[in-house]
Amino acid sequence: MVLSVAKNRKAFHDYFIEDKYEAGMVLTGTEIKSIRDGRVQLKEAYISIIHNEAFVKGMHIAQYKFGNIYNHDEIRDRKLLLHKHQIQKLQHMSKASGYTILPLHLYLKDGRAKLEIGLGKGKHLYDKRQVQKERDLDRQMQRAMKDVNR
Repeated sequence: MVLSVAKNRKAFHDYFIEDKYEAGMVLTGTEIKSIRDGRVQLKEAYISIIHNEAFVKGMHIAQYKFGNIYNHDEIRDRKLLLHKHQIQKLQHMSKASGYTILPLHLYLKDGRAKLEIGLGKGKHLYDKRQVQKERDLDRQMQRAMKDVNR
């Protein structure tokens, strides 16, 4: 069973996502409790690879409201659990081709927090306008079809 916690809509707006991976995360007890409460924000987060290990940086997990002195730091770097070949591929693509590694979706799968990460290439302003134009046309077509079926 999969329970969605947070999505990074800004990533889909600013980047063309070409490849996706599922990664586990190394968390503390109060962090997973806050994630289950849905108190997570992926908006400013990004993935960096340091010494052949992947880390998510800038992901905000609010402090657990019933936590005590052992509560976690809200914006600490969190290690991602990926296979070695996946990390090497991501590192190679991000350095060589101008790609960025972004968190896309945080969800709970069988009680464990999973982060869907994507390899994205930045959109230009005219690309964003084109996507918006296509969405508007699709909406207009849907409205027209809905009116015809009435």
